[in-house]
Amino acid sequence: MKQIAGKLLWVFVLCTFAPMSAAALPACDLERSETSRVVSIVDGDTVVLQDGREVRLVGLQAPKLALGRRNFTDWPLAAEAREVLAALVKNEDVHLSYGGRREDRYGRQLAHLYLADGRWVQGAMIAKGMARVYSFPDNRSCVAELLGLEGRARDARRAIWGDPYYAVLQADQPTNLLAHIDSFQLVEGIVQGAALVRGRLYLNFGDDWREDFTVTIAPKHRRHFSEDLEVYRDARIRVRGWIKSYNGPEIVVTHPEQIEFLDGPGRAS
Repeated sequence: MKQIAGKLLWVFVLCTFAPMSAAALPACDLERSETSRVVSIVDGDTVVLQDGREVRLVGLQAPKLALGRRNFTDWPLAAEAREVLAALVKNEDVHLSYGGRREDRYGRQLAHLYLADGRWVQGAMIAKGMARVYSFPDNRSCVAELLGLEGRARDARRAIWGDPYYAVLQADQPTNLLAHIDSFQLVEGIVQGAALVRGRLYLNFGDDWREDFTVTIAPKHRRHFSEDLEVYRDARIRVRGWIKSYNGPEIVVTHPEQIEFLDGPGRAS
């Protein structure tokens, strides 16, 4: 009975959120390329084309499946994310569009996908709450649009946003953040101080920089950000990235889309 109930729930989810999959590809800087058919689904953000190529849906991160990896457990809703993506694109012709680096280190294509009727696959997955926005400095196209869709899905607590595993963490709880080392997270808080040290920008979220949460921006990436440190001080922000341990929990930021200013428009370039 539980298995039947679970299947019925996901039929309900697919039907309820079907209109959101109609999001058209936004007018961002993409170069349209070839068309191909999707023949299989690896997980919630990776598909296989008829010519054998794998495509990683750039701009998002869906819940991960173990896929045979040792000491790796499926993330919550990983199987459901794969089902939702399969319902969108399996055995469908998709157009590939590129907005930056085209191939990752595993040889996968890094592309935006949209269907013949104009539906944007990345936008649909984010709008359904089946993925988080996940970007890179060399692949930033359409991220602003995805962040808007993610925010609405999160406010509505759709799919992953109703699961504690994907909860937005709080910057003023460094002990809790340390429990999430080496994981991709969203963290919110108020910047207590901003300082430049040997060209590196530090955004501190507490009085003790040796223990509290910190966001750092390396000199080579600072040109993408405001030179006015006052725009950061006392700002309430949401930052996304991989939590590391260096004088307390830390996220290294490389591009502006990793930081959202929550009390006003973003002030990075």
